[in-house]
Amino acid sequence: MEDEKAGGEASAASASGFVSVMDEEKRGGSVDLVQELIEIVDQISTISDFRNAFKKQFCNLARRLKLLAPMLEELRESKEEIEEEVMTDLVALKEALVKANDLLRFGSHGSKICLVLAGDNIVNRFQELTAQLEQALSAVVTYKLDISDEVKEQVELVHAQFKRAKGRIDLPDMELYEDLLSAYNSEADVDPAILRRLTEKLQLTSLDDLKQESLSLYEMVAASDGDPGEGIEKVSMLLKKIKEFVQTENPDMACPANSCLPSSGAVRVPTDGNAKSPAIPDDFRCPISLELMKDPVVVSTGQTYERSCIKKWLDDGHGTCPKSQQSLTSTTLTPNYVLRCLIAQWCEANGIDPPKRPINSNHNDPTSVCSCPEHAKVEDLIRKLSSSSIDDQCSAAGELRVLARRSADNRVCIAAAGAIPLLISLLPTTDPNTQEHAVTALLNLSICIENKRTIVSLGAVPGIVQVLKKGNMAAQENAAASLFSLSVVNENKVIIGNSPGAIPALVALLGAGSPRGKKDAVTALFNLCIYQGNKGKAVRAGVVATLMRMVVEPSGLLVDEALVILAILASHPEGKAAIGAAKAVSVLVDIIESGTPRNRENAAAVLVNLCSGDPQHLAEAQELGVMGPLLDLAQHGTDRGKRKAVLLLDRISRFMK
Repeated sequence: MEDEKAGGEASAASASGFVSVMDEEKRGGSVDLVQELIEIVDQISTISDFRNAFKKQFCNLARRLKLLAPMLEELRESKEEIEEEVMTDLVALKEALVKANDLLRFGSHGSKICLVLAGDNIVNRFQELTAQLEQALSAVVTYKLDISDEVKEQVELVHAQFKRAKGRIDLPDMELYEDLLSAYNSEADVDPAILRRLTEKLQLTSLDDLKQESLSLYEMVAASDGDPGEGIEKVSMLLKKIKEFVQTENPDMACPANSCLPSSGAVRVPTDGNAKSPAIPDDFRCPISLELMKDPVVVSTGQTYERSCIKKWLDDGHGTCPKSQQSLTSTTLTPNYVLRCLIAQWCEANGIDPPKRPINSNHNDPTSVCSCPEHAKVEDLIRKLSSSSIDDQCSAAGELRVLARRSADNRVCIAAAGAIPLLISLLPTTDPNTQEHAVTALLNLSICIENKRTIVSLGAVPGIVQVLKKGNMAAQENAAASLFSLSVVNENKVIIGNSPGAIPALVALLGAGSPRGKKDAVTALFNLCIYQGNKGKAVRAGVVATLMRMVVEPSGLLVDEALVILAILASHPEGKAAIGAAKAVSVLVDIIESGTPRNRENAAAVLVNLCSGDPQHLAEAQELGVMGPLLDLAQHGTDRGKRKAVLLLDRISRFMK
């Protein structure tokens, strides 16, 4: 009997252990699923520059899906197990997000011509996807997930937007579709009036636009495994007609200033009033851009391309030869000196200026050089940044700061020329002017979304934090603004939050900085605290006490901003405890009673999170007479204020029973 009892206990123990392992596997599976969802939304966040045919629809879809990131981040940080039913709905959400990612990428990188021709198909895909996302979110929002009320409201808003969009049909420009279909099916010459409308509506008015369209077509060919079919061939022929029309209309046109591909040395005909450009031999044209090659290179399959075009193809992750579709055994680009010489001879024989290769082209590691108007000046400033002279470095950083502020073209050009690592290297300098110029130049460069990733990946955050701690006030302000700008990218929120001293330095500036410095610090902290993992760090850095002082300051300059961050922090256990310890309830009740509409709304949002599952704070709020102000807010407040007031009134009434 004893043996049987022992055996029974062993079996029970084994069963218990098995259940424990199963629970752990289930938990691990939910973590993996949430992480996959986060990665898909992060990928969607990087997609931009949608083609003009369905630009509004693509932008709306991308914007709504980006708003799901805070929910997913909070689920990842949550310690609670996700219910199996919720997991099923999250899987459905993942399937919809994968489809959305594919559609958005086609909308960003696909051929403009193909987008219009596939109009009906695109409309159907939008309708199906909208319905699928609405259904998936409908299930998700009904569950009690371990997420803050603020984030839950945001998800409900996204769900409502998809619900309203369901069944709505936004058709593209029908005249554009008919013109394109006519030109697409025409084997003869196309009416110039139609070509003019196509170039304008498709925004194919420059050689750079046409080059990008050609590259998009090559990518579609690659996706078809080298068998694009008759459709792509006809689109390619139509694109050639459009390109010839554009060049005929603008015989002296070179690549535009906003191009980030080398365009110096564009072919020009001598200024002979009515002279036309001679036909360029096909062998002299790049198979991708269809332009006369300036820097021809040979890939491992033996095909020749313009260096900048094939480099972009390779940088986009392709491992095949665009023309032959054969796999590339090497990514080495070998200069085609013979062809370059032949092109130069042909240009000379036809009275054309020979194409010039990009400045400072490095064959071992070629980089695209921007053709913005300030390119030559940027190159000169880069050389000064590399100088050992403090004066040269200071003046160069100051001029780059100004240039980066002026235009998006300049920001791309400056980054492409290699300025970012040099500016980062100047952040620890002891010269205050140079330091201020360097951090402000990085701030201005970070306006470009791709530069945000580059700046952080090159290790700028520790240097920016150092400036935030020890720079002059202007430098500290711009360092805080830089962290705000960089933290727009979700993965950067994590990197900045994990950087030693970053959040405490922002809290210090929030407490003792200039008015502008405080504003820069509060916006940076708001952005960082959206990520669940940064909330506890901010609380431990003493941000709650600083925010509470701001809330009661007579000037009231940043009350709304302070309350918004307090509402975010109140959804975190450490934040909730710190806000409660700061005796915030009486202050919040006063604001709900007599603050501005936005003050009242945000104070109610803080109180909702603070009172969630906490009878002590509910009782305190009731004793302080919050019922009257809440009833008034529920009737006369902002929409969000009304929702918060109703929620609080419900909780208090249930507490009183």
